[in-house]
Amino acid sequence: MASDTPVQAVIGVDVGTGSARAGVFSLDGTMLAQASRPIRIWRPQPEFVQQSTADIWAAVCMSVQQAIAGAGPITVRGIGFDATCSLVVVDEAGGPVSIGPDEAPDQDVIVWMDHRAGAEADRINQGNHKVLRYVGGRISLEMETPKLAWLREHRPAAFAGAAHFFDLPDYLTWRATGSLTRSLCSTVCKWTYLGHEARWDEEYFRKIGLGELADEGFRRIGTTIRPMGEAIGTLSADAASALGLPAGIPVGASAIDAHAGGIGTIGAELDGQAPDNDDLLRRLALVGGTSSCHMTVSHEPHFVPGVWGPYFGAMIPGLWLNEGGQSATGSLVDHVITTHAAYPALAAEAGSTGQSIYQLLNLRLEHLGENVPFPAALTRDLHVMPDFHGNRSPRADASLRGMVSGLRLGADADDLAVLYLATVQAIAYGTRHIIETLNAQGYAIDTILASGGGTKNPVFLREHADATGCALVLPREPEAVLLGAAILGAVAGGAYPGIREAMASMSRAGTIIDPDLDVAREYHNRKYAVFQRMYNDQLAYRALMTSAIV
Repeated sequence: MASDTPVQAVIGVDVGTGSARAGVFSLDGTMLAQASRPIRIWRPQPEFVQQSTADIWAAVCMSVQQAIAGAGPITVRGIGFDATCSLVVVDEAGGPVSIGPDEAPDQDVIVWMDHRAGAEADRINQGNHKVLRYVGGRISLEMETPKLAWLREHRPAAFAGAAHFFDLPDYLTWRATGSLTRSLCSTVCKWTYLGHEARWDEEYFRKIGLGELADEGFRRIGTTIRPMGEAIGTLSADAASALGLPAGIPVGASAIDAHAGGIGTIGAELDGQAPDNDDLLRRLALVGGTSSCHMTVSHEPHFVPGVWGPYFGAMIPGLWLNEGGQSATGSLVDHVITTHAAYPALAAEAGSTGQSIYQLLNLRLEHLGENVPFPAALTRDLHVMPDFHGNRSPRADASLRGMVSGLRLGADADDLAVLYLATVQAIAYGTRHIIETLNAQGYAIDTILASGGGTKNPVFLREHADATGCALVLPREPEAVLLGAAILGAVAGGAYPGIREAMASMSRAGTIIDPDLDVAREYHNRKYAVFQRMYNDQLAYRALMTSAIV
């Protein structure tokens, strides 16, 4: 007979690119219930991607209500929030400030993947700014200061009328508590806050045309900045009512969604042992979704060209973080599949059989693989450069574009299956490139702790293990991002004294996938050489056409 004694629990809220999710966890990291609601995206013109905080908050509230309803009797100790590193602009009353070219009134979020600020990022990168040393040497157009510069230049009324500029995770904690406290995670990683010195670089803001933020004492972007999980307030009466919770529950300083995934995985015990300092240098947290993030931590700063960081205290308090990434991974695979001529028929088959597109493609690959020494060999003559949305790391070049080499006059489902495989392999080679770049600067990564959507796909897992030569460790709790957010709530609620203690008690390793270091390894070495050659070829094409235009 089930006990009516309430379970001590924490709630994690995760806002990704396409949905808001909530998970309820016991204090040992066991998920009790979860729920999800979609959120809207608007693309008013190429490179512009926008959302609405009203839509996002409504989805958050519905998700939390549903998750609580499914969890059984619980006593909520704390709540943690994570979200994408998107820019939120609100007025003094907390209402939306339109950020788009069409001035849609409720669209007050510039989504992380929005690339409108390319010219502003290029201009910033032409300056010899000291803070750029802490973002891999170059600011990304996906970060917030280029987007603020774009707003100031192209939407001056919106910039002037904004009372607060938030990273989306910090907006959520503000909405929940009324506290203007920002998180070290967002401000260090996306806003150029110098966590190791506990300050903004006033000179940088003045030189890039945002001096008025410095004149104001940085009040619009944050003056109180605290480590992830530290209690920054409690649920207000209004927020509690909307979420279906009692007021007064502690709320932790937030995290970026990928970093929550890192918190939910990188500290997991392996072989019954918690990681020591040397172990951390060997671990990389890979959090995959629409894009992918690659995160590793150390006790000393590592300056890695083209890889973001080193960021002090931006994921695990007291440790330095380096963060690589790929701007399009899950979205790239979806693009390749849905734009192929074979997609409509395959989608109809998936609908009629109750299987996903990925399951059908994987089954085709199994069948086709019977005729080759190993499945990866199906792409011997088909190669993909995956930078369809630019390269985040380690080339740090948003102008790069995707390439496919080896197409033939065929467009049936088997052709799509092989192109899908080649795309997954290309993404895996991008991960290998990031790992090699990190290892060249003092890391010794040989273990990937993977979470996110891709980990549900056995082809994604196999190709990443074989292409990188690293062991892939899957978490016991597959929803590692939600778990990471819940860990923030557990620390805020006093269930654990800090992030590392909460990670040790709440995150566990699950399945381990070892790489094929024999036949497939040499094949992937050769494919990886082609991957590198395609980059050089693209630069050569660009140089030829540039000289032709001049």
